Amino acid sequence: MANILVVDDAAFMRMMIKDILTKNGHVVVGEAQDGAQAVERYQELHPDLVTMDITMPEVDGIEAIKRIRQLDPNARIIVCSAMGQQAMVIEAIQAGAKDFIVKPFQADRVVEAVQKALR
Repeated sequence: MANILVVDDAAFMRMMIKDILTKNGHVVVGEAQDGAQAVERYQELHPDLVTMDITMPEVDGIEAIKRIRQLDPNARIIVCSAMGQQAMVIEAIQAGAKDFIVKPFQADRVVEAVQKALR
């Protein structure tokens, strides 16, 4: 079980991820709808793991990953990205993301990525 921060600008995506995580014994301690909010919530909540969308208004996921990793070099972040964003996924991994999940995602892939990142 882990305390997880879910970051996505789409409320329905946050709800889907939250549902998958809670059904698998994890606790969603907070949500954010853009990168700036994600950094604030990370500082507030100190979650074990963050699921991060890449394409968001204001501050995108890649910039948010960089800022969170500056605050906490051991931060565990999984990127949730739509198909066709391979270049952005590579950039996110280089910025410090542990893994990525392609949208639309299957529940077992989300659980697998979370378990892998928490190891």
